[in-house]
Amino acid sequence: MKNGRKVIGVMTSGGDAPGMNAAIRAVVRTAISKRMIPVGIVKGYNGLLNEVYEEMDAGSVSNIIQTGGTILKTARCMEFYEADNRKKAYENAKKIGLDGLVVIGGDGSYQGAKYLSELGLPCIGIPGTIDNDISCTEYTIGYDTAMNTVVQCVDKLNDTSQSHERCSVVEVMGRHAGHIALNTGIATGAIQIITEEIPTPVEEIAAHIRKVRETGKDHFIVIVSEGYGNPVEIAEQIQEMTGIDSRATILGHIQRGGNPTLRDRVMATQMGYEAVSLLEEGMSNRVVALKGNRIVNYDIHEALKMKKGLDMGLYNIMMGTCY
Repeated sequence: MKNGRKVIGVMTSGGDAPGMNAAIRAVVRTAISKRMIPVGIVKGYNGLLNEVYEEMDAGSVSNIIQTGGTILKTARCMEFYEADNRKKAYENAKKIGLDGLVVIGGDGSYQGAKYLSELGLPCIGIPGTIDNDISCTEYTIGYDTAMNTVVQCVDKLNDTSQSHERCSVVEVMGRHAGHIALNTGIATGAIQIITEEIPTPVEEIAAHIRKVRETGKDHFIVIVSEGYGNPVEIAEQIQEMTGIDSRATILGHIQRGGNPTLRDRVMATQMGYEAVSLLEEGMSNRVVALKGNRIVNYDIHEALKMKKGLDMGLYNIMMGTCY
């Protein structure tokens, strides 16, 4: 407490995602409207360990709702896996005067929030990751923007693939989750996607390309989730098996950047408001989520145990239309 007002911290942790700034803005402005004092923790859990923070006001978050990245910076913090460092972070949080903390990030960020909640600092998690791989929520901040970025890039590649009668093998993010690959595969008319959940052999892809080529189609897109395989090698194998000139493109971190879409801005604002409201009510160890187009919340322990698979119905639709 400071002058009888709750002090609420906010941080971004893990990989950045478009819409994080919109979430920070919502947390700060909601806290102010509820007569709380917002404090920004810089560089995630590293900021707590090193006491790097700043008191924020409405001006701190002016003109950021449309920007990508995160004004509070972000970083992974391996030190937080050690109990002594978690205790130090908790003690620093109390020294700063925090009565609660909003953590914007993925599952790893939720683990950190769980630890701090168990030590006595009320924490609320907001799902911020482009991979949409947090099991308790149907949607994560940054997912829509990242997919739109992929679609824009692949559409451009498709133009040159058509001109050269080429196969483009495109690697997208989603190391252990193929949601980006599946949805962008449908949106770009890909001939096939390859993900950890759908480990399609290259031989099957090549056979499918040869079959579709007989119908007159002369250019192809294959979407591959990062981590499944080397896209350059996959392109080389497709070329050897089909005789079609094949090239690999790795989109990389371009998928994390850019102005957030309307959906990401609105979702981030809704979730930021809900997180502060939960802290106002005295809640702790909760995560904000989207379920059935409604904002809900779960216990962090429960949320971390949930599993989220790929939408195989959507995959079947893709395979029924990719020719």
